[in-house]
Amino acid sequence: MEVHHVDLVMSAVSPSQYPTDGKPEIALVGRSNVGKSSLTNTLINRKNYARTSAQPGKTQTLNFYDVEDELYFVDVPGYGYAKVSKKKREAFGQMIETYITSRQQLRGVITLVDARHAPSQEDVMMHAWLKYYDIPILVVATKVDKIPRGKQNKAESLIKSTLDFDADKSDFCFFSSVTKEGKDTVWHWIEEQIS
Repeated sequence: MEVHHVDLVMSAVSPSQYPTDGKPEIALVGRSNVGKSSLTNTLINRKNYARTSAQPGKTQTLNFYDVEDELYFVDVPGYGYAKVSKKKREAFGQMIETYITSRQQLRGVITLVDARHAPSQEDVMMHAWLKYYDIPILVVATKVDKIPRGKQNKAESLIKSTLDFDADKSDFCFFSSVTKEGKDTVWHWIEEQIS
């Protein structure tokens, strides 16, 4: 999709604040600092529309980005950030669970992992949870430009085995905001989910 127009239309913490126009939604989830903002900015051809923050754990609401008046990207608070209090983490968890399990407009979830490392315990739990709810998943392994080509197969195997990846239920691609590798693949997947 060629993107010319993007609007952050709202930040929501409860269903009463979600958009009501019925457009399809694609959620982006991942640990703080895994590169959600960089992926969003690459997909929408903007330098820093979605704030990349030096301070992880900054997103504390569900942020709805209207893309080309055709769909919403929903940026979900990053998980696994220690400086957020336990109480706040539980509130985030509740907010995310409510959104993902009850939102009819949700067509799929892009879950981001760092290509350089095995997925964290939280990544594994998130992936298992999305599979349990039978939500289409695209696993995007970010920062692939930092891995030599010859080691990418090994990285992919490690990610998939750690996540207990099921090729019937999920898709996978590498992504780099530096080289733009994976951008077209991600868009292709999004378009399939919303068509």
